[in-house]
Amino acid sequence: MGEPVNLEAIMGLIMHGGDAKGNAVEAIRAAKTGNFEGAEAFLEKAHQALKIAHQSQTALLAEEAAGHSIEVSLLMVHGQDHLMNAITFLDMAKETLDLYRRIEEIERTGRCKHV
Repeated sequence: MGEPVNLEAIMGLIMHGGDAKGNAVEAIRAAKTGNFEGAEAFLEKAHQALKIAHQSQTALLAEEAAGHSIEVSLLMVHGQDHLMNAITFLDMAKETLDLYRRIEEIERTGRCKHV
């Protein structure tokens, strides 16, 4: 078994999916310290990386939709795993940032208008 024909797209999933997840984690860490501006910047970076990873996935899907057989390799599965983890982390990071904002508001004012 040789190198996958669609290696560039698969590597795009892995690299950009990993970047998206990493930035989502950094967003949570920034929010935890009260740096909400930094957290939002990391979320934006995560979103941009996820967009690029999605483009890689779309290239693979378009190739298969055009009738070209796609070999499902361990590398392909690894790439899809990175993408799905990135999506999950980005969603959870958004929710976590909201919670940290509420905690900060309660600590600052003694109440939270979001409750």
